[in-house]
Amino acid sequence: MCGILGIIGKDNAIEELVTGLLTIQHRGQDAAGAITYNKRFNLKKGRGLVQDVFNTKNMARLLGSTALGHVRYPTMGSYEETEAQPFFVNTPYGIALAHNGNVINYRELKTKLEEKDFRYINTKCDAELILNVLAAELSHLGKFSIDNLFSAVNKTFDAIQGSYSVISIIGEKGFLAFRDPHGIKPLIYGRKENSYAFASESVTLDVLGYDVTDDIAPGEAVFIDRDRNVHHKNLRDLTHTPCIFEWIYFARPDSIIDGISVYEARFRLGKKLAEEVRKSNIKPDIVIPIPDTSRAAALALAEELGVSYREGLIKNRYIGRTFIMATQSQRMSAVKKKLNPIKSVIEKKKVLLVDDSIVRGNTSKEIVNLIRTTGAREIYFASYSPPLRHPCLYGIDMQMKKEFIAKEKPINEIKENIGCDKLVYQTMDGLLSSLQFGRKKEFRFFCTACFDGNYPTKVDENIFKEIEKDRIESKIYIQ
Repeated sequence: MCGILGIIGKDNAIEELVTGLLTIQHRGQDAAGAITYNKRFNLKKGRGLVQDVFNTKNMARLLGSTALGHVRYPTMGSYEETEAQPFFVNTPYGIALAHNGNVINYRELKTKLEEKDFRYINTKCDAELILNVLAAELSHLGKFSIDNLFSAVNKTFDAIQGSYSVISIIGEKGFLAFRDPHGIKPLIYGRKENSYAFASESVTLDVLGYDVTDDIAPGEAVFIDRDRNVHHKNLRDLTHTPCIFEWIYFARPDSIIDGISVYEARFRLGKKLAEEVRKSNIKPDIVIPIPDTSRAAALALAEELGVSYREGLIKNRYIGRTFIMATQSQRMSAVKKKLNPIKSVIEKKKVLLVDDSIVRGNTSKEIVNLIRTTGAREIYFASYSPPLRHPCLYGIDMQMKKEFIAKEKPINEIKENIGCDKLVYQTMDGLLSSLQFGRKKEFRFFCTACFDGNYPTKVDENIFKEIEKDRIESKIYIQ
């Protein structure tokens, strides 16, 4: 998971770009980068948060009315600055690119590019790979035209397996955006006067004052030329399967992803979860969210049960999101530093904790222990998503089969492992009905592979082995 933002037509676009990147900082905290175009490319990227990477001095040299930005949460490659996005190539035309997603046939494509097109891939970041695939296809087609550009994107779709929402500057030609044929990762765009912005989440457009035009459709390419003419083409007609984890965890609650309000989806998930809590005969005194993602669900759950909602865990906002930290040791250390209980709220109470999901179980165990030592009489734990059992191939740090506590263990053993008195999960029916309710977009499915193992793209066991190997190497590298 990463966050992307592209702007075309805004004088000194970098100022607006950096402001916009701050709105999607939650999508990646390892690195940030930006590239602008003003007859030449100007690039700045580095490790850390947006506010750590950009300052008045380096922004002053990022001139241009067109810009790309990226916040990185790495699921592939090392954690070095060289792996941060955006990337650019000189030929043809000069092309810069950033993306959100994960290419699952990386090794195969890398070999093909080097042997057939003589394009050397210098990093393990798959954005560099996508960039070179697109550049190679444009080179093969010769003279630039809108039709040739869309043809190159179509051939890029043929080549790349996985998830990818892409934004790109094509030198003096214009600005390109496209979304993989399954629409797994989000991409939305809007207009403000004669400027356009493309972003991972609608909240970015809201904050920057852009009127939302639409989500980029699966398999759609949008090109804005230097005269600000907008060209669209739907290149594929496949089943739309957006990543369901966007609504569960990743996206900000004030975003709308593919026509579905993130806040409303989480609120409905809490209402549905109440049904499972009642079936388990859980009768809490208070409901406490594990901040921040689960607040809406916890509030709805408390309302449905008719019990008090309380903020019993206070979050240190200067500690990053534990899920997207690189190693388990980092996550465990962060839990202790990040959350502090309010004793007067918790002591002698039967507490129902609500979280978005349980992946490895270690974070949940730490939190339960924290509540226990604060004096809770009983502790119940409720996940507003179903048990996670399968690796994600599309850009979430859940890529190794052994990481899932629910893969082999029944719920009773998971309960014992994390140390709570009762454990409740959302059902798949509850999850899907909560997101389908009131939707505006015409899609019938979501990517739910992490729950049920049904992957929208073609996969085989070798892909799992390759991705797991890459992830192990990355984790060893930074420990």
